[in-house]
Amino acid sequence: MNQVYEKVTRCYESIKDKIPFMPRVALVLGSGLGNYADTMEVKGEIDYKEIEDFPVSTVPGHAGKFIFGYVKGVPVVCMKGRVHYYEGYSISDVVLPTRLMKMMGAEVLFLTNASGGINWDFRAGDFMLITDHISCFAPNPLIGPNADEFGVRFPDMTSVYDEDLQAIIRNKAKEQRIDLKEGIYVQLTGPSFESPAEIRMLRTLGADAVGMSTVVEAIVANHMGMKICGISCVCNPAAGISKVPLSHKEVQEAANEAQEASAKAAPLFEQLVTESIAAF
Repeated sequence: MNQVYEKVTRCYESIKDKIPFMPRVALVLGSGLGNYADTMEVKGEIDYKEIEDFPVSTVPGHAGKFIFGYVKGVPVVCMKGRVHYYEGYSISDVVLPTRLMKMMGAEVLFLTNASGGINWDFRAGDFMLITDHISCFAPNPLIGPNADEFGVRFPDMTSVYDEDLQAIIRNKAKEQRIDLKEGIYVQLTGPSFESPAEIRMLRTLGADAVGMSTVVEAIVANHMGMKICGISCVCNPAAGISKVPLSHKEVQEAANEAQEASAKAAPLFEQLVTESIAAF
């Protein structure tokens, strides 16, 4: 048995009796967006520390647990807190949670993140529907012996982000009068934020937003045959676009800045994600 598959199986076996139902949608919550889980009809939760050999997030704003609940009748497993490559985990461990949620039964992976806006038209608080990604700056999680139990050696990457799911999210954003941008997301390793020169390079390559997660998770989900969609919360202009220095605190605060009527992330995010999942 492939070592990667064996480890995921070991994680699953250690918690299978605690899983309250088979989820259809796996939802990954990014920095500052973890409170969405509080809106679900929660039926159970599993702390990452309860799972054998499971990586645990060390980043503020990432709680570190699976939440099982219903979103308008749809069974969802919500990943409240992800792990990142910059924390020192192997890339295989970074994507282990995604593989585990697939083993739980999830068919759809809904990715969210906090990002820096590269596109000149983006502002803090904007949502960007991820239509494609650039992965060449992060280690490919499929390097090494192929886990045939998960998928083929050379998976096609032509349509990673499912067009039907994108159409649903677009329609729901329109119905809810939410201004939804679209664009290409690029993952860098972090933990340092990008330099102005790097942002100019990424813009030249066609990227609209940049962050430190998501792409590697999409790659393994695609490998396993899951349907994938993603929304990026643009929480700050990337380096060189704004003269304000960047910090993780800024990212979290921007994502939670929903108290003011017109703004931003949390309530609009909850609304858009809920209505989209209900229509999947």
